[in-house]
Amino acid sequence: MDKKTKGRLGEIRQAIKKYGFDEILGQTAKSKIRNRDDDTKATSLLLDDEVPVKLRLMLQELGTTFIKLGQLLSTRPDIVGEKISGELANLQDDNPAISYEQVKKIVERELNGNIDELFEDFSQQHLATASIGQVHEAKLITGERVAVKVQKEGITDKIDLDIRIMKYVANRADKLNSNLRKLNLPGIMEEFDRSIHKEIDYNNEFMNMQRIELNFEDNPEIHIPETYSEYCSSKVLTMEFIDGTKLNDVYVSDSEEFDKKLLAKNVLDSYLQQLFIDGFFHGDPHPGNIMILEDNVLCYLDLGMMGFFDEEFKKNLSELMILFVDQDVDGLINQLMYMDILDYDIETRTLKRDMNDLFGRYFGVELNRFDGVLEELLNLMQEYGVILPNEFVTMARGLSMVEAIAENLDPQIDVFASIKPIAKQVAKERIDPKRYFKSKKSNIILYEHMIQALPKLLTRTIHKIDNEELQFKFEVDITDKVSIIALISALIVGSSVVSFGPMVFDMPLISLIGYIIAIILSIIGIKRYVLK
Repeated sequence: MDKKTKGRLGEIRQAIKKYGFDEILGQTAKSKIRNRDDDTKATSLLLDDEVPVKLRLMLQELGTTFIKLGQLLSTRPDIVGEKISGELANLQDDNPAISYEQVKKIVERELNGNIDELFEDFSQQHLATASIGQVHEAKLITGERVAVKVQKEGITDKIDLDIRIMKYVANRADKLNSNLRKLNLPGIMEEFDRSIHKEIDYNNEFMNMQRIELNFEDNPEIHIPETYSEYCSSKVLTMEFIDGTKLNDVYVSDSEEFDKKLLAKNVLDSYLQQLFIDGFFHGDPHPGNIMILEDNVLCYLDLGMMGFFDEEFKKNLSELMILFVDQDVDGLINQLMYMDILDYDIETRTLKRDMNDLFGRYFGVELNRFDGVLEELLNLMQEYGVILPNEFVTMARGLSMVEAIAENLDPQIDVFASIKPIAKQVAKERIDPKRYFKSKKSNIILYEHMIQALPKLLTRTIHKIDNEELQFKFEVDITDKVSIIALISALIVGSSVVSFGPMVFDMPLISLIGYIIAIILSIIGIKRYVLK
């Protein structure tokens, strides 16, 4: 450990001790062995009502990386609990501004030119500042008014140093304290490491803006700030200057220029499109990140934190939402198991009872919005020790934010009436036979490789069976000739009647796989009962 790391570790240890968290984390293995009451003491400390506030103050004092960690944890009530996540949401990401001379130096280095030649005008006064970067207004040589986000010098090195130490502390706490082990602190740190490195690479935000702009290119009611690639790098991001009205000002405005019902519908519909159609969504859609432009156009800002669903998860989520809106508890539990969110060995009887209680509280009257039910569901999952996928939690949090925005604009809006049709549309695609043909081109290379590999794979399998190197384990006891014959017959008949799916050798791929398994079982049967 070098001198710089030791010095920073000393600062962190001092802060941990100052706020009383040394007793929770455990300082050394020796003290852990000497004091057998450590676990009980740590548990009582974790239940202390002052813990959330102390944690926020400690993270604030430790600076940028720890503030960002706290902001991540504020989105994970399923891990840290509602009290801590609520308190961490109050973390301020403020930091003293750097001088114009420093900004000029960074811009000229990153954009490879003189600032006076790159820009017609560049304001020396910053518009906003945070721990990672600050924003200045400028004007391009071509006349466009822009906002330039500049990353502060040396921030990457500071973050890398802190993350190394955080991982060390997390691994140590995980080993020494059984109460903290269930939180999977090393896993949280890995997630945080990926998250913050995405945030400090402005190329990532640039690509996010390009992608979401493309998703809304045919929607004139949604605007994404234009980006200027020749003025962007990993540490400088130049985008269109947005001059609009803040949502909080729209809430209280009586001006007829704002059509609040239309804005409520557009903010909800645009976010549902991001979730269920695009699978690429704003991870932090709070009112400060949405501006209202002329003609009631919505503009999304701060696109550094985005969530992503693959096609399979998107369809599963759509089905989950349909079951949720229909209050189908059995279906919800089965769907969560299918999505590998719940373990199949979980105590479903009590979970079903608790979920019915939850729906009973929120669905006692006709419901047209979530009103906290998603947060309650996340809390219930926490009680059962379920660690939800990060994207799932980000989605739930984002949807709650957007619902609150829509409700503030139009108290009569029916959120479920908007969700159900779009969720059904996406879920319906799962059972549409046309989807097999749509995916044919993308899978053709995979099928070609499988076909080429089949003869070699079959030869190796037969060789291993012949040399008794391969064993098969079945849940049912296959010990006689009748069982094997019945299983082989079922496979052959089942494979023969299949008529859907991708084709290989003029037959469905599923049929081909069934025939191969039948051949292998036939070889096993011949070896066991005929050749013996």
